[in-house]
Amino acid sequence: MRLALVGAGHAHLSVIAAAERLRKAGLDPVLVAPATFDYSGLAGAVLSGAMAPQEARVDVAALARTSGVEHRIAVVTAMDRATRTLMLADGSIQPFDLVSLNIGSVVDDLPGTHPAVWPVKPLSNLFELRRTLEVELAAGQAPALVVAGDGPTAFEIAASLIGLHERLGRTPDVTLVGPDADAGWAPSGAARRLVASLDRRGLRRVRGSVVNHAGGEIWLEMDQVFPCDHLISATGLRAPALTTRLELPLDPLGRLRVAPTLQSINDPALFAAGDCAAIEGHPRPFAGVFGVRAAAVLIDNLCATTTGAPLRAYRPQEQWLSILDLADGTALAMRGRLWWAGRLALWLKRRLDRGFVKRGRA
Repeated sequence: MRLALVGAGHAHLSVIAAAERLRKAGLDPVLVAPATFDYSGLAGAVLSGAMAPQEARVDVAALARTSGVEHRIAVVTAMDRATRTLMLADGSIQPFDLVSLNIGSVVDDLPGTHPAVWPVKPLSNLFELRRTLEVELAAGQAPALVVAGDGPTAFEIAASLIGLHERLGRTPDVTLVGPDADAGWAPSGAARRLVASLDRRGLRRVRGSVVNHAGGEIWLEMDQVFPCDHLISATGLRAPALTTRLELPLDPLGRLRVAPTLQSINDPALFAAGDCAAIEGHPRPFAGVFGVRAAAVLIDNLCATTTGAPLRAYRPQEQWLSILDLADGTALAMRGRLWWAGRLALWLKRRLDRGFVKRGRA
């Protein structure tokens, strides 16, 4: 039975590594995905200059070769569920009997025509932003940087940009713009500590939303105008456009609606995990942890479709550990309303993140 794995996200890295088990269950896996995978947990460390890009990168092609999985380095543009075929950007097709999607998420578009907009996804954008800023700072420039967004990612990106300036001995010009610029998503004590720390390091926080950007400036509501040489977009995530072309039920953010078995509620031959999937009865935010935790269930259920074993249900945890790299040698760790900050939190984050990348390279 032909199994097409579309995307090489957190869940599919484990599925690829379990290829021998898939084959024993009667599945013939083929991967359709880019050659590399950039791990989001280390994106802030790369942006701040604390780590090199290759330290956060998994060689998907090498993992596929080691696991004996056919790998087509291509992009899926459409799917014909009637004929069970995938259409690829190069004009070729890939047949399947079962298909699993683990294609992540993309950033909401911002209005305007600013020539230097850097969405936080794909993560390669942030790596290129670092290289660009290093060149500009080395040339004596002092670029005005604006982070649009007010969630955990936006705050971590702002901290990383400040950290990059500190590492290079330059004074940062970083502004964070969002309706809640006080980190209201964090436990109250953690939020106070976070904003106080970033304020001391030079972050400018502005309440509002970017409504336009052009000509080296951004506009907020009430005609507020700020200089902006680089605009980093962290305003929110949604599923990639591919999900809208499948003619399957979606949630308001474009994620495929799946049962707890990770099968589409309208097509049991289509599985999805991670940011591109919304599990019925279990609302959750975009976070890589859910793709990691879903991997074991996804592997079991793919095998069960051929062996006749009962399918398992994946129920996402209600609380999870989140650690923000503050790019000053410390991190902020949170789980529910519990939190702690300091060097130990950063040590734990590095250990967990490096462990994930190492496993992906095995």
